[in-house]
Amino acid sequence: MFTLSPRAAQLASSVLVIVVSALAGQFAAHGMNAVQWLGAALAVLGSITLAVLLRVWPAETERARAKRD
Repeated sequence: MFTLSPRAAQLASSVLVIVVSALAGQFAAHGMNAVQWLGAALAVLGSITLAVLLRVWPAETERARAKRD
């Protein structure tokens, strides 16, 4: 199973927010219709939600992992 350290996951989610926001801004500068604006806003909100979730959700402890397995 592929695991990622919490710090790396937080960094990756921060990069995702920046990239999605930059792409939405770039496309907005070239002109978008209302549906495209909605899609861009949802993409930005989704990436922000992921970043917040990774910071708020408690990491699984070794004790909990041993109990589960």
